[in-house]
Amino acid sequence: MDKKIRLIVQGLTNSQVQSGAYALILSENGPRRLPVIVGVSEAQSIAIALEELTPPRPLTHDLFVGLIQSFKLFLSEIFIYKFEEGVFYSELIFSDGTNEVRIDSRTSDAVAIALRIGCPIYTLESIMQQCGVVIDEGAVENETPVLSKDLNPEEIHDPEKLREWLNMLQRAELEERMQKAIGEEKYESAKIYRDELNRRDQFGDIQ
Repeated sequence: MDKKIRLIVQGLTNSQVQSGAYALILSENGPRRLPVIVGVSEAQSIAIALEELTPPRPLTHDLFVGLIQSFKLFLSEIFIYKFEEGVFYSELIFSDGTNEVRIDSRTSDAVAIALRIGCPIYTLESIMQQCGVVIDEGAVENETPVLSKDLNPEEIHDPEKLREWLNMLQRAELEERMQKAIGEEKYESAKIYRDELNRRDQFGDIQ
C-alpha cells in the first residue's frame, strides 16, 4: 500500500521553469522537497498566511475559511493524491467523525486554506519518489526561500529576488520590521525597509 507522507510548507521561491510564476516548496521530515508551481496571486495569498498578516479586506481564501468556520465544518486534511501531465491534484477532506466528503481543489488553493486553518497536508510516497527533489545539507543551508517566514533582507543577495520579496510585504509590515530592526541594531535591514517605504511614498504602493 502506498504510504502517506506528511508535508510542511518550506517557503516560496522563483520558478526556474516558468517565467512570472513561483515554486511552492513543500518538504517532509527529511531532505526531500516537493516543488509545486503556483501563480502570483496564489503565491501572495500563501505568503500572507506564512507571515500571519491580515489583509485590509478578505482574500478569496480568507472568505472560504470564514465559511468553513461559520458553518462549523471540520477540514481534517489536504491530500495531494496524484501527479499527471505536470499537474498536482489535491483534495480538501472534510470529516464529522463518521462521514467524509472530498472536494477537488488546485494544490495552491488547498495549501493557502490549510495554512489559514492549520490542518495537515499529505501526499503519497509514490509522488515523492516521482516528483521529489533531494537536497543535501549544504544546499539546504544555502537555500534562499524568497518568501519564507522570518527571512531577513540582508540574507537575500540577489537584487531581483530582494525586490520581489519586498513587494510581497504590506506597508504596515515594513514599518513594523523597520522599527524592530532599529531596536535590535540591525541597521542594514532597517535601511532596506526605510528605502522601500520611501520608494512607495514616491511611486505608490505595490499592494
